[in-house]
Amino acid sequence: MSSAPVLIEGYAALFGVADLSGDVVRAGAFATSLRRGGVPMLLQHRSGAVSGRWTRILEDGRGLFVRGLIDHDEARSLANAGLCGLSIGFRARLWKPRPDRGRDLISVELVEISLVAAPMQPLARFRQIGKAARAA
Repeated sequence: MSSAPVLIEGYAALFGVADLSGDVVRAGAFATSLRRGGVPMLLQHRSGAVSGRWTRILEDGRGLFVRGLIDHDEARSLANAGLCGLSIGFRARLWKPRPDRGRDLISVELVEISLVAAPMQPLARFRQIGKAARAA
């Protein structure tokens, strides 16, 4: 018997903060992708490993905010055991090299957002809000 979905929220990307590869996402980078919609929630960037669904994705003053429901048994178990990282799968559309290393990402095509153990952006994390049944 499956358990109720788990409601989560957090930041999948932070504006102006370099990730471990030196990439920095700029505000507005996701605008085109967000108008298109349909971004899947995956587990560890595995193609076809849909873990739930994003109910809200938006850019705010801090970064790319997400809220969603984890309804896949494995992903829910991992989240309950402490998994809390988020990572974006994307294609860089417009970028500039940074002087030290990495890129300034001005426009990206958001392909997916994954629940991960070790995010490239260490501050990209989610927290559980509670079971979906209690969220209403």
